[in-house]
Formats: sequence, C-alpha cells, structure tokens
Amino acid sequence: MIRVAAAIGGLAAAWAATTGTPATAEVLDAVYRGTMVCDRMPIIKTNRREALEVTIDDGKVRYTHVVRLRDASELKPEQGTGTLKGQDITLEGAWDGGAHSYKAKYGGTFVRRSVHLTGTQTWSVDGKTVTRACSGAVKRRLKAFLPRKKT
Repeated sequence: MIRVAAAIGGLAAAWAATTGTPATAEVLDAVYRGTMVCDRMPIIKTNRREALEVTIDDGKVRYTHVVRLRDASELKPEQGTGTLKGQDITLEGAWDGGAHSYKAKYGGTFVRRSVHLTGTQTWSVDGKTVTRACSGAVKRRLKAFLPRKKT
C-alpha cells in the first residue's frame, strides 16, 4: 500500500512539473525536416505536399524546398537563407526554372522542437505576377538523437 501511494505521489509530482510551466522552444543547431503545401495556380493544377528541409548551424539558417510542377520534381529545388531571432524564424529564397520563377518568404515561431511556417510565393508566369499562399511545418529529431558536437 505504501508503494502504491509513493508511486502515485511520484506520478503527481512529475505531472505537475511538466504541466505547471508553459513549454518553451529549444531552438538547436540541427536539421529540421517537414513538408509544405501551397495554393493552386494555373500552371499547377493540384495542391501537393512537398519536402522542406531547414538547417540551423551556429545561428546561420538555410533551407531547400522541392519544386514540383508536374508529376516529377524539378531538377533544381527552391533554396534560400533565413534569420533566427529568439524563437522566431524567417526564410527567404527563390527558384528559377527558366520559363517560370518565383521568390518566396515564410516565417513562424518555434514551439518545443518544431515550427509551423506560413508565407507566400510570388511567381512570374507568362509575363504575369501571381502570388500564392503556402503553409507547412518542420520538426527536428529528439535531442538525444542529434549528432554530438565535436569540441
């Protein structure tokens, strides 16, 4: 009986410790992987969920995003850089496929080990400018599974 009471007390203490304070993000140097979905356009008939990878290394941010106009991905991905201020991240990049190109801006705030991103892509299509909204999320692995830094 005493063991059961001790176990219940220990569980209650652990629960109070984890839920008593708001969760804050721990933005670490790591690779954050996820996906992004953008609105439809005349040249892209369906919404597609495409891979997105954000790398944070020593405060420097860079990213790549798969571009798919048809059933096969384009040879060149969207690439860009970003800034990290506290738990806020902004990404700016571009893609040029010859006949079509765009500039992209995304942003979000880290919560725990992930970030929900929203933003826009401004396309040049047949001499016209088309803007479409995008949203997605990236997440890093658990801290225990991240590579250790060599000192």
